[in-house]
Amino acid sequence: MIFIQEEHDMSNHKINIGNVELISVSDGTGDREPTFVFPDSDLAIWQSEFSELLDDNNHLHPRYGSVIIRSEGKLILVDTGLQAPGGTLIKELNNNGVAPDQIDLVVMTHLHPDHVGWNFSNGLPTFPNARYLAPKSDWEYWVHPDIYKDAEHIVNQVLPLENLNLIDLMADEYSITSEIMTVATPGHTPGHVSLLITSRGEQGFVLGDVAHNPAQAHYTDWNPVFDIQPELSRQTRHNILDRLESENLMVSAGHFPTPGFGKFIRSGNRRIWQGV
Repeated sequence: MIFIQEEHDMSNHKINIGNVELISVSDGTGDREPTFVFPDSDLAIWQSEFSELLDDNNHLHPRYGSVIIRSEGKLILVDTGLQAPGGTLIKELNNNGVAPDQIDLVVMTHLHPDHVGWNFSNGLPTFPNARYLAPKSDWEYWVHPDIYKDAEHIVNQVLPLENLNLIDLMADEYSITSEIMTVATPGHTPGHVSLLITSRGEQGFVLGDVAHNPAQAHYTDWNPVFDIQPELSRQTRHNILDRLESENLMVSAGHFPTPGFGKFIRSGNRRIWQGV
């Protein structure tokens, strides 16, 4: 098998990087044809090399993943899902003993709709005691009048944060806590960021949308149709996955199968994703 995903229980939804705790939660899954998501791919490759990622209709079910992080007394939520009908993010937070009003910081890796969807509920902040952090370059891209006029999610889920003075903009290499630093990973969106966690000599990485599927471990050139800057996205993905493999870092990958924790490792002449 090219994709390795061990059978897991709920205990695999929590990992520690030094003193930092990460808990995987999800807002549900999508239903996509693989060649729609990855136009450069071929269905025959999916069927022969990644059949375990496909359902009986040869569709993918990407996870709308978020991660809860506990660091230095702060309760942090990275990305807020899509809030489609039946979205499960709030339920999964509650199942992990986290109420929305306990969140101190909401960190958005970028401002696509499936990463900002629960910022507001019924016109009010879903996480009423939180500051919201967004990448400065992504903010500048999305709030341009030519962009946001066609982006309902920006109007409904992002711009009101500024009106309520709830948002702070993150420059490159922004320290969320002394244990969590942003890493500029542009291409999927112009200001996309990932998170590097460093604690007690250990390191981990919150990937965001640098990669969307375990197949990209080997087929790293495959760009998702959602990339705004495809060539830059491809370059970023090669650089980041090479680093994650060489440094053997534990990764949180939001769109990968549950729980989205694992490593990029070498198996023969291929790089693969090894899920926990």
